[in-house]
Amino acid sequence: MTTSMTPSLDELFSEAVLNDLMPPERADEFFDAMYGDAAEGAYDIRFVFSGHNPADNTLSFEFRLHERPGKCLACNLTYGLPEVFSRHPLLNVKGVVAKIGELLGDRAAIEEWSLGHTRPVGKKLHAIPLVIKLSS
Repeated sequence: MTTSMTPSLDELFSEAVLNDLMPPERADEFFDAMYGDAAEGAYDIRFVFSGHNPADNTLSFEFRLHERPGKCLACNLTYGLPEVFSRHPLLNVKGVVAKIGELLGDRAAIEEWSLGHTRPVGKKLHAIPLVIKLSS
């Protein structure tokens, strides 16, 4: 139960906190590492909290891929990205999950996590879901 002393999950995973976990400039660093030039990247990456599902005790987040002006997100190979994201040391999804565990503190422990398949949200927006299963 949330009290005035305990922030809600929406407060805990505020935009500022999520930007600390996955800074917006990380996309430029990622594309610089992949292509040698950040300007070659087709999208920006935003990390967002999607909610808590009490039925299966999971937290849902998304890596939202926003098409950059003059680029083509649909033309880019975004469907293989969950595998790339899960292993790429610069994106460090495992480290992001560990920091989420630290933020949760005594509220819950992380049992496991997984990245889902890339899904188109719109022509200029795709999302890669991150689901974190909490221990009961």
